[in-house]
Amino acid sequence: MSANGENGGDLARGLSKAEVLIEALPYFQRYAERTFVVKYGGHAMGNAEAARDFAEDIVLLKAVGINPVVVHGGGPQIGDMLRRLGVESTFVDGLRVTDEATAKIAEMVLSGAINKELVGWLAGAGGKAIGLSGKDGGLVTARKVERTTRDPTSLIESVVDLGFVGEPEAVDTSVIDTAVAAGMIPVIAPIAPGADGATYNINADTMAGAIAAALGAARLFLLTDVPGVLDAEGELLTDLTPPDIARLRDDGVISGGMVPKLETCVAAVESGCEAAVVLDGRVPHAMLLEFFTARGAGTLVRAAGNP
Repeated sequence: MSANGENGGDLARGLSKAEVLIEALPYFQRYAERTFVVKYGGHAMGNAEAARDFAEDIVLLKAVGINPVVVHGGGPQIGDMLRRLGVESTFVDGLRVTDEATAKIAEMVLSGAINKELVGWLAGAGGKAIGLSGKDGGLVTARKVERTTRDPTSLIESVVDLGFVGEPEAVDTSVIDTAVAAGMIPVIAPIAPGADGATYNINADTMAGAIAAALGAARLFLLTDVPGVLDAEGELLTDLTPPDIARLRDDGVISGGMVPKLETCVAAVESGCEAAVVLDGRVPHAMLLEFFTARGAGTLVRAAGNP
């Protein structure tokens, strides 16, 4: 190839990149200094390349003036540690029954190993991250989760004690505000104290939703291992409101693990978060594709009447 041909190819690639930046410009302007809460978990947590991509995305958001707040899960890692230590687990409706020993191991894995590993990934991508949990600065106060189960034969409901499994009761964002003002990226483990002094393990989606609502976030991103919400034909539904979700659930289109994720989205958008997005964390840079391009990715949930 001639030098002119090579230069032409470089110019074309450069113009393509410039077009992407121009397409993203209105989003940069609209959401400068706004907050994005990102729940990180699933496939990306066990894959070094995916984790690196995720860290780069978060650092890019910070670099263009958006304030990312990361809330991470760690269920598989907790399960692995419990097995290695010979601690057996039982589940009720997908929630791990957490006794005192399991709660201590969960805190060790979530607030220790996973949290600091993620802080390290962000530092490696050029970011300045700080690891936190709901315990730090009074960020989250938890209450014990109460669940009932129904016997399939007698149809009698009974209360199930899940142990030290909690849900957010109150959120004080002061420590997040302080970290963000200092130019840091908060990375939050879903562990929080209760008013009774006990330590509770909280579902990461639920934790992220409560924090997004308290911060009045522009976006809540729930990274999953599926493309988003699919209709009865398996096609991606790109925009939903709470009434849409209720109808799809009644029709049986939404079921299984997607139900609690969408419950989190609905609670967030009805309590102060502008919009929530369920998208596939396995796709490289899916979060950036969703937000900074007209094509988008995943399923966006916004309150009815919110443009």
